[in-house]
Amino acid sequence: MSYFDNIRTFVRIYELGTMSAAARDQRISPAVASARMSQLEAHLGVRLFQRTTRSLTPTEQGRIFYEGACGVLAAVEEAEAGIGDVTENPRGTLHISAPLGVGRRLIAPHLPEFAENYPLVDVRLRLSDRKLDLTAEGLDVAFFLGRPEDSSLRIRKIADCTRVLCASPSYVAQHGCPRSGAEIERGRHNCLNLRFPGAREFQWELNTADGPRKFDVRGRFESDDGDVLTDWALAGAGIALKPLFEVAHHLESGALVRVVEETPPLPVLMACLYTHRRHQDPKARLFMEFVIERMAAAVAEKPA
Repeated sequence: MSYFDNIRTFVRIYELGTMSAAARDQRISPAVASARMSQLEAHLGVRLFQRTTRSLTPTEQGRIFYEGACGVLAAVEEAEAGIGDVTENPRGTLHISAPLGVGRRLIAPHLPEFAENYPLVDVRLRLSDRKLDLTAEGLDVAFFLGRPEDSSLRIRKIADCTRVLCASPSYVAQHGCPRSGAEIERGRHNCLNLRFPGAREFQWELNTADGPRKFDVRGRFESDDGDVLTDWALAGAGIALKPLFEVAHHLESGALVRVVEETPPLPVLMACLYTHRRHQDPKARLFMEFVIERMAAAVAEKPA
């Protein structure tokens, strides 16, 4: 095992807090991760972690070594980026995250073309509707819908993404077609909500005659997967708040219809986050330029 691999594994154990999580992140077994730590500690002659059956805590020496180890990894990444700049042939691994719908529909379809254009770049795409920590997760670029919470990161706007409230014709036939947020708030309708642990947004922000207003919504079904909400809406279970690009084909086919059209949802920001240092990496910069242009074209509003 190389000393560099040992350092990289140590940094991920330190950041993620467990041996198993770091092993998954590095695509190795927990046994290999443990062996790397043993080798590194033997080489340094100190213990980097205090281990118990339930916890893994950095020692004082571990905290000191972490700062230096991060510098080593950053220097290697910068050197690789410099090679890419000189040769115009970037190389290395990109760690990308995106919401499920965005990743499946707007990013994943373009990865084969990107791989063909840049054969020395590997892409690791993680899809989740939960908000991810760019630094803790070891990400280069994180795409998102909504409002960013970390002001220390750089933001690249892609588009203001139109959203719609929609339901199936069978739901409307049974429960009626709500025209405004006020009707929704009175609790007559089943709202399908995207929620996950730590989520702060439990309201729908709609555009009224008096300007934007947040409406409290209620519903029997919740999920942390946006595509599940679409499936429930198609099955007649309730009303879903969705980006237009995700449901445009269902609206065009008539499988879903727009509701609450007197007070439509406000658009949502679609953008990507990255650190200043990541933007200097040619493979990250090229990936953003390559994908963002295609994403912006795909989310342009279509009649539905």
